[in-house]
Amino acid sequence: MFQKLQGVEDRFIKLERLLSDPAVMNDRTLYQKYIKEHGELSRIVEAYRQYRKILADIDSSTELLSDSDPDMKAMARDELESLDVQKDEAELELKKLLIPKDPLDDKNVIVEIRAGTGGEEAGLFVGDLFRMYSRYAEARNWTIEVMDSSETGVGGFKELIMMVHGKGAYSVFKYESGTHRVQRVPATETQGRIHTSAVTVAVLPEAEEVELHIDPSEIKVDVFRASGPGGQSVNTTDSAVRLTHLPTGTVAICQDQKSQHKNKEKAMKVLRSRILDAMIQEQNAKRSADRKGQVGSGDRSERIRTYNFPQGRLTDHRIGLTLYRLDSIMQGEIDEVIDSLRTHNQALALKNEESL
Repeated sequence: MFQKLQGVEDRFIKLERLLSDPAVMNDRTLYQKYIKEHGELSRIVEAYRQYRKILADIDSSTELLSDSDPDMKAMARDELESLDVQKDEAELELKKLLIPKDPLDDKNVIVEIRAGTGGEEAGLFVGDLFRMYSRYAEARNWTIEVMDSSETGVGGFKELIMMVHGKGAYSVFKYESGTHRVQRVPATETQGRIHTSAVTVAVLPEAEEVELHIDPSEIKVDVFRASGPGGQSVNTTDSAVRLTHLPTGTVAICQDQKSQHKNKEKAMKVLRSRILDAMIQEQNAKRSADRKGQVGSGDRSERIRTYNFPQGRLTDHRIGLTLYRLDSIMQGEIDEVIDSLRTHNQALALKNEESL
C-alpha cells in the first residue's frame, strides 16, 4: 500500500509542476485534464501526509519513553495510546481512498420505473417511487427530466422514465436497480386487506455521444400518434417517436413532448444509455465471481426492498437493513439507506483488495 501511496504523491507533485507550465496553461484541454486529475489525487495525498505525520509523532513519543522524568514517560504513554487510535483510523481511510472508483459514478442517470405484479396498485407505486426519487434529487440540487411516461386511468403509471442531472447521480441511484415490493391496503379495498405488488427499477448511466457513437444508418425511426391518458394534448399529430437499434434490437420510445424533434432527441438519449447498460451488464456477468455479494450491480430480477405501509417499515433485503420510518423515506429521506449500502460495498471492496 505504501509503495502505491508514494507513487500517488509523486504524480501529484508532478501535476503541480505541470499546472504551472505555460505550455500546459495555454492548452485548455490538457490543462482541464490535469486539473481534474490533481483534484482527484489531492484527497489521497492529504490523507497520506497526515498519516506520515502521525507516524513521525509516534516515533517522537516512543523516544520519550526512555526519558528519566516519570511525568514525561506518563505523558508519552498517553500520547501513544491516542496516536495508535489515530494511526488505525488513518490507515482505514487510506485503504478506502485507494479502492478503485467506479468510472461511471459521476454520470447523470436514466431511471426506468415499471409496474410489475399487482395491477393498479403497482402503477400507483410507480408514481410514489418517482416522487420519492424526485424529492431526494431536488434536496441535492439535482434536476429531474421526465423522458417518457405511460399513465394508467387511476393516477398511476405503467412506466415512467426520468433522467437525473447531477454530478454523482449514478453513484447513488445505482443501488436502486431491482424489484421493489410494496405491501399496503389499497384505497379501493373495502375489507382492509393488505395487497402485495411489485415495481421494477432499472438505472442506466447516461451514455454521451462522444463515448458511444451509434451509426445513424443502423437506427430505424418510426413516428406515430401519442396515445393513452398522458397523450391527449399531443395525439393530433405524429409526434411520438420509436427508435430501434437494428444490430442489437434495442428499442426506445418517447411520446412525452408535442415536438417530434424533442421526442426523437429524448428517445436517442434513452437508446444510447440502454445500449451502454447492456454492455455493462455483459461485462458484469463475465466477472460475476469477483462481485459475489456486491450490491448495486444492476440485477433487475433481484427483490431488493420491501415497503410495508401498515407497519411503517422499510427492509432492504441485500444487507438486512430494517427502518421504521417509512413516511419520511417516501418523502425522499433515503440517505440512511444509501449510506448503509455504500458502507457495505466499501467493506466488501476492502476485503477483496486485501485478499489479492
